[in-house]
Amino acid sequence: MTPVTGLAAGTINAPSISYSGLAPVLIVLGVACAGVLVEAFVGRDLRHNTQLVLAVAGLAGALAAVIKVAGRGQLTASGAVAIDGVTLFLQGTLVVIGLMAILLLAERRVDIGGGTMVAQAALVAGSPGDRLLRTAPHMQTEAFPLAMFALGGMMLFPAANNLLLMFVALEVLSLPLYLLAGLARRRRLLSQEAAVKYFLLGAFASAFFLYGVALLYGYANSVNLADILAASAGSPRSDILLYLGLALLMVGLLFKAGVAPFHSWTPDVYQGAPTPVTALMAACTKIAAFGAIVRVLYVAFNNTAWDWRPVVWTVAIITMAVGAIFGLTQTDLKRMLAYSSIAHAGFLLTGLISLDRRGLAAVLFYLASYGFATLGAFAVITLVRDADGEATHLSQWSGLARRSPAVAAAFTLFLLTFAGIPLTSGFIGKFVVFRAAWTSAGPLVVVALLASAVAAFFYLRVIVMMYFSEPAESGPTVAVPSVWTTVAVGVSAAMTVLLGILPQGVLELADKAAYLVG
Repeated sequence: MTPVTGLAAGTINAPSISYSGLAPVLIVLGVACAGVLVEAFVGRDLRHNTQLVLAVAGLAGALAAVIKVAGRGQLTASGAVAIDGVTLFLQGTLVVIGLMAILLLAERRVDIGGGTMVAQAALVAGSPGDRLLRTAPHMQTEAFPLAMFALGGMMLFPAANNLLLMFVALEVLSLPLYLLAGLARRRRLLSQEAAVKYFLLGAFASAFFLYGVALLYGYANSVNLADILAASAGSPRSDILLYLGLALLMVGLLFKAGVAPFHSWTPDVYQGAPTPVTALMAACTKIAAFGAIVRVLYVAFNNTAWDWRPVVWTVAIITMAVGAIFGLTQTDLKRMLAYSSIAHAGFLLTGLISLDRRGLAAVLFYLASYGFATLGAFAVITLVRDADGEATHLSQWSGLARRSPAVAAAFTLFLLTFAGIPLTSGFIGKFVVFRAAWTSAGPLVVVALLASAVAAFFYLRVIVMMYFSEPAESGPTVAVPSVWTTVAVGVSAAMTVLLGILPQGVLELADKAAYLVG
């Protein structure tokens, strides 16, 4: 038997890793790990401020790292990670919006206790200990590292140029959100139900995604997006594996993006989760999911675009119809915004149809504008409260402008941008997306315009109730927020106005970022 003496020198090459390109993700995940150590070694009284400072500093460092490598186009980690314009634009957007979400998590003044997050999660809902801690002046500070882990996964998700790495990123962003969804201080059972539903929804998404990866590996003998593209140009294997794998892969991604008909339980999760967590999910998860969808369709399946475009057409129409029509029937604001997010997912799919640089730039701009407005809207919802917590029923917002003109004005601004009213970022976002899709998908743009008109009704209905209805005698109160929520709402409102009045700078930035390497 011949002894094995080892491989000859030089036959194995270490993968080339660009640490500067990976720095934004590494910083965020490193801060998340540091946050876990804070929970272990820092006293309870100091944890909140320590976690907040650590998270804010980490996100600021990640943003600086994104800016430092701006304009780069390269593959790293053996081609598994793509550092390009789309990756960096979405990572920068996620970091800024994630920072606002962290500030919302840190809010403790709006509730009698320590804010919207539970004081101790490991207690049975409704038990004597749970009732005792409902007004405790502290919160479950593990929420900060969990949110940072989720943000790290979101930043890696659109950068993954390898389907297995994309699956890992999907799990890293999803698992912390399952936990965060069940940490509401009030309505604990509703929050825990939301967490279970979100877990089951995510499990289905992961299963479809992973089975699709297996089929594509069987077709291309690789899980790298570039290899799948090369195989689709001429492979001896049956194309059934290719198309079935793509279908299952897209089902998993569309689940995560909240696209109909894969939106089941999404409104329930939005309603039951703590509102700062809902804001993080609604704004950031959609950005990450659509970034991954763009990379998969534009890099791996560009050769088969004429085969999958009709399917995307159909899904976009269904999504816009579901979001607009079912949004009309909602009486809870958080559920209404959930169906609003479904409708906006349909508008984003409309932009993907164009398959050119202009359409890609339009989608990037739309994701940024939608993210800021969504986070601001949920931040405002945390301020309107009754004896049971947040007052989210539509009737409770009647006459709100008389109780708090500033809060009503801020919420009106965000609703107007969702409706696409001129001088708001939503109008510019819809305009550039529909313009990009017009030449290649004119009928789909017409459907999108009709859906926008229908959806505008339930936005304007809330505005009419706030300004032209009589306030109820036992109506909710408007909490005075701390500086954290004030900053989150202020930055979101400022970006909504700025991107509506002076959008050219960000439009040019999105246009420069509209390139992919693979």
